[in-house]
This record gives sequence, C-alpha cells and structure tokens, in this order.
Amino acid sequence: MASDGAVKLFLLCLVLWVYTLSSCQGKQNIYPSGYPFIKKASTFSSSSSFSSSGGENAYDYIVVGGGTAGCPLAATLSQNFSVLLLERGDVPFTNPNVSFLGNFHISLADTSPTSASQYFISTDGVLNARARVLGGGSSINAGFYTRASTRFIKKVGWDENLVNESYPWIEKQIVHRPKVAPWQVALRNSLLDVGVSPFNGFTYDHIYGTKFGGTIFDQFGRRHTAAELLASGNPQKLTVLIHATVQKVLFDTSGKRPKAGGVIFKDENGNQHQAFLANKPRSEIILSCGAIGTPQMLLLSGIGPRAELKKMRIPVVLDNEFVGKGLADNPMNAIFVPSKRPVQQSLIQTVGITKLGVYIEASSGFGQSKESIHCHHGIMSAEIGQLSTIPPKQRTPEAIQAYIKRKMDLPHEAFKGGFILEKLANPISTGQLSLINTNVNDNPSVTFNYFNHQKDLQRCVSGIRMATKIVQSEYFTNVTQCDNQTVEKILNMSVMSNVNLIPKQPNDTKSLEQFCKDTVITIWHYHGGCHVGKVVTPDYKVIGVQRLRIVDGSTFDESPGTNPQATVLMMGRYMGLKILRDRLGKEDGV
Repeated sequence: MASDGAVKLFLLCLVLWVYTLSSCQGKQNIYPSGYPFIKKASTFSSSSSFSSSGGENAYDYIVVGGGTAGCPLAATLSQNFSVLLLERGDVPFTNPNVSFLGNFHISLADTSPTSASQYFISTDGVLNARARVLGGGSSINAGFYTRASTRFIKKVGWDENLVNESYPWIEKQIVHRPKVAPWQVALRNSLLDVGVSPFNGFTYDHIYGTKFGGTIFDQFGRRHTAAELLASGNPQKLTVLIHATVQKVLFDTSGKRPKAGGVIFKDENGNQHQAFLANKPRSEIILSCGAIGTPQMLLLSGIGPRAELKKMRIPVVLDNEFVGKGLADNPMNAIFVPSKRPVQQSLIQTVGITKLGVYIEASSGFGQSKESIHCHHGIMSAEIGQLSTIPPKQRTPEAIQAYIKRKMDLPHEAFKGGFILEKLANPISTGQLSLINTNVNDNPSVTFNYFNHQKDLQRCVSGIRMATKIVQSEYFTNVTQCDNQTVEKILNMSVMSNVNLIPKQPNDTKSLEQFCKDTVITIWHYHGGCHVGKVVTPDYKVIGVQRLRIVDGSTFDESPGTNPQATVLMMGRYMGLKILRDRLGKEDGV
C-alpha cells in the first residue's frame, strides 16, 4: 500500500512539474507536449462576419462539447479537415481528483463552479452529475469499459465492420485490463453461486453470465480519459479551446431551411466570441454535449417546442416538439455491505449480465480512512445536501453542519465495506428536459420518472432479491468478517446510508417495491432527448435544418451494454470515420 501511495505521489508530482515548466516558459499552450492545439478560449480571435468563407476562424467542422464522443470525433475529423473543438471545462491532466481512482468520490463531491463535475438534482429527488471537463464523462465516471451487444449495434443500424474497426482504436490508447480486487472476486463467485453463469472471464463483449471487463484506470490507479485521444489528431488542423462555453448555435434563416453557420461562446473571462463554418456545403456544426447538454443547446438555439421557446423568449428557428422528450436514466439501487476490516478500493470490474433485465456490479473501499471521514464522499456525501433523514425544508446550514459532526463521531468501522449495485438494463419509464432559464451555465429541469412503469419496478424487485442473496454469501462474509445478516437488516443499513432526497417510508425494509422507489439513485447512464426519427435522421443530422448534426448518447433510446462509456467513445470514432468517408467520396478536390 505504501509503494502504491509513493507511485501515485510521483505521478502527480510529475504531472504538476510538466504543468509548471510549461507555464514558466510562457507558452499559450500550458498542457502536456502531446497537445499543442489546446488553448484557453481567451486566446481566440473572433471572425466578424456570419457568412465568413475563409480566414483564420472559419472551420470545416465545429464540435461543441469535448466529451466522451466529442474528443475521438474531433481527432478523427482533423485528419483531413480543419476542426474547432469547444469545451466549457478545464483539462483533466492536472486535476488529481480526476486523475486518480482513489479520489473518485472527491471529484463528485466538489460542487465549486470550476469542478469537473457539475452537480444537479432531478425533479425526482435524485442527485446527479454532469461532466464539465475535457474528456467529459470519461473524466468523472467509474471507469468500466465494456462494449454494446450485437443486438444494439444492429438496432441502431451501424456498419458492423466499421464498428469493429472503431472499438480497437479506443482500446489500444486508453483501456486496460484491471487487477481484480478481492471485493470484485467475491462478487464474481457469488454471482456464479446464484446462477448468473457461465463465467466468461475477461472480455469486452456483452455476453449473458458473469465477467471481468476493461477499465480506463491503469495499474497505478491513474485515469486515462477521452481527452488523451486528441493526441491522435492532426495538430495542424485541430484547435481545442477550453473554458469555451457555447451560448447558442447561429443560423441563416433566409432560405427554405435554417442553415447552421457558427456559434457564439464565452471565454474564461466572460468575453464573447463568434466562430464560423467555412462556406462549404458539407461543413457542419456537431453537438456532442451529452444527454443533458445537447437538448439544452438545441433549445437555447431556437430548436424545440414552440410554446417552450416562446415562454423563454427565444426566437423560434424550428418548431420540434420532441426535443428534450424521452429522456431516460437507468435506475440503480445500492445494497450496503459493512466490513470489520479495511477493504481495498475498487470501482466496477465485475459485472453480472442476468436474464432478469438487471445488471449486478459492485464498488468498495471509499471513505475508509479516518481522514476521509472529514471529507466529502461523493454520492454518499452529507455536505452536498444528501440528507435523506431530514425533510427538504429543514435542511438548513445548521442542520447540515450537525449532520457532518455526527458523521465525524461515527466509529471508523462505519466507513468500511462497500456496495452491491443493482441497476435496470433498459428502463421503460422515461421523462423529459426543459429550460428553467436561458443561462447555459445553469442546469435545465430534468425528470426521469424512475419506476413509473410497473415492469421496471418488478425487475428492480427481482434484482434486489438477487443482490441480498449475494450479500449473504460466504464469499462476502469471508471478505468482511461480518456475521451473516437478515434481509431486513441488510435493507435497513442501505436505507440509512441512502443518498437521494426522496422521503423514506416506514415499510422500506418490508416492501421491496417501496425500497426500490425510495432508495433509487443514478449511475449516470442517462440517454435520449434527441431521438432518431424525431429529432435526428438515422445518420444523426438534425431534422429540418442544414449543417447541424448530433453525435452523443442523446440520440439513443437505450443505454448500450452494461455501461455506455465504450460505445459512446466508439461512436465518436465511428461517426468521424463515416463522415470522412462520405465526404471524401463525394466532394471533389478534398
């Protein structure tokens, strides 16, 4: 353990040294040497004309959102065309909360304006987070990497050969085989015991049974994000601006159909800039802002339900009632497993792909030290308002401080152990997104309607029954050295450690249906809001306008695989290759 800590400290010092050295040299680019094209938004010099047809700031592609899909997309397109990638957050390279597995929970608990994680609460009362950093969700997630099922690939109509070219491109650069932790081995053995078989070993593939998957954390616990894929771009044709907060897409509405021409964005100093597309028919603005950010950006740009746009006094560019509709999240419920001895930290490494329509995963060892009792605990943190035992109107600053003090007085053992995670594969229940105001920095109103459909609730109950059997298995009692607990006691501990703002019921431990409803949390797998056939065409062009496309999970009607990261990364590479092949085959002289 001491040697692991020394390695982490060395890596952190090395990163900070590179950062400091670059800064001292006075360069515009202050990031690692492989990324000369990353600059602060304030270095940008705006064009003055909407109809710009050339010059320094006219681009073949403008990608809005440097996230899980946006980074591989921009890197790929830059092989042949000029690309401007605009990201509202900072870089992940010098942020230790992003870079190291051990700080995963701290990153999520950081609610400051410059945090890599933007905190929000859905109207359901479930706490959530959006990425606000280059690399997007890959910079703040649990790191698990597993491909989509072949059924999903066929359903969305992707070219399987091109898919099979695109996944390995990602995997060779940022994906690793995990060193499996004892907690994850116990889960593997327990899953096989309860019939989630066969054991498929280590594989990226989505196969029924139990398996170990990939991870974007390396052997030293250091995270490798989508931002690193930018190193594969052409530095002569790629420009990446950080702290570039896009306000809206600009349209030419003089023709039969609105035509996207540019964007307005603000830099880190609050100054406004404009960037424009080159005057070529196949140049495009591509939104890759995610399932929350992309519908929000469309609405702010004047594409969405007419009544909602008028209510916000946004000029209507295109009336489309489906923008922001059909938004979904895969509901998750966590079973707390206490331990009498320290447990090695681990995020998701093992997954059980069941035939019940649920997935079983696990995490362990966060918040186990005496020092961490005084810290935030991410999705388990009282400090960011997660006071499930206090009614919302009574969550005063004084009440929060009292809660924190009580937490500090808890015995050390209360922070040991881990969780068994049960989540729905494909929820039927969906919700919607709408604007609260016209400030892009503010979260929109988001509703997921968890367990609104009875079938979702029934599947959750089946998953919880399986999860409690896993907790009671000899494999976990051997790891935790705790006596076997009754189902009611297991559920009661989980209710007490619950982290949403939904009022708890007296029968939470008596009714599994009520337990599911009252203890639901997120695993950040939201999707939808810009569905194919309603907002975009099958090749992800926005219906009814020209030169505007969407490449991210907002187009999905289900979350791919057990965890979507691999497929969203692949989608960025896939669509970049597809766009290049389509354009280079049809456009003379390029």
